[in-house]
Amino acid sequence: MRSITLTAPAKLNLFLHITGRRDDGYHRLQTVFQLLDYGDELTLTPRYDGQITLHCEGALLEDLDARDNLVVLAAKALRKSAPEGGDRENLGAEITLLKRLPTGGGLGGGSSDAASTLLGLNRLWALNLSVDELADIGEKLGADVPVFVRGHSAWAEGIGEQLSPVELPERWYLVVHPGCHVSTKVIFSHPQLTRDTPAITMAAFFTGPTRNDFENLVRRLAEPVDKALIWLEKFGEARLTGSGASVFVSFDSKAQAQEILQKVPSEWQGFVARGVNSSPARAQLDSLAVS
Repeated sequence: MRSITLTAPAKLNLFLHITGRRDDGYHRLQTVFQLLDYGDELTLTPRYDGQITLHCEGALLEDLDARDNLVVLAAKALRKSAPEGGDRENLGAEITLLKRLPTGGGLGGGSSDAASTLLGLNRLWALNLSVDELADIGEKLGADVPVFVRGHSAWAEGIGEQLSPVELPERWYLVVHPGCHVSTKVIFSHPQLTRDTPAITMAAFFTGPTRNDFENLVRRLAEPVDKALIWLEKFGEARLTGSGASVFVSFDSKAQAQEILQKVPSEWQGFVARGVNSSPARAQLDSLAVS
């Protein structure tokens, strides 16, 4: 196989509760990851000289650094997990990343890129690692990576790594990025962040009120996010995803979402995507297996 092109889908946090803080500083949380049928795109081509190269394309490259990008780190971590001996040290890849998702947007772009790298190179390098093994590698790169490796919308607990697949009703989402960057590190460490929300059951998510515990703090610290939420609330229940800065609202149909997309202020970025229960990247890999 000469190359693989995989989607690195975006995610939305349909809610996000922070239920505590561990002794090691990591936060305990509950959330639902909704995968989308829209995201970045990676083309991976194997090489056998030990070189791992990354070329980035697209309009959203201002914060990307090919030297420490999660894509490169994922490829190197996977290579370390290859069976010892043989030609492990010679495994390499040329990777092209088409960047559609804004960095610092709460959409999981970097984590999803890393996951698609693990999935694609596992196939190209014929490592035959299991999904569980790939998820374990991904968890060391970032708490959100495993959900993209496993490739299913999910209820998440722990630091986000304890995943239970969920079947979510089909919705269309208008996602707006208001042109600012929200630092996850700054928000997680902020003294005013709520960290004691009582834990709920999965059933309570479907039947009761929920929220994003980052939202009030981010609205105070990032005025563009506050303005975007105020604007979106005219069309439905608007929410922050992750620790920001992207916000979203859901609709019954693509046409409804597209209609509001046309009204998004020009200084913001927006897109419409369908919520999916299964990752397009996993479907793309499955289609290769039967082709």
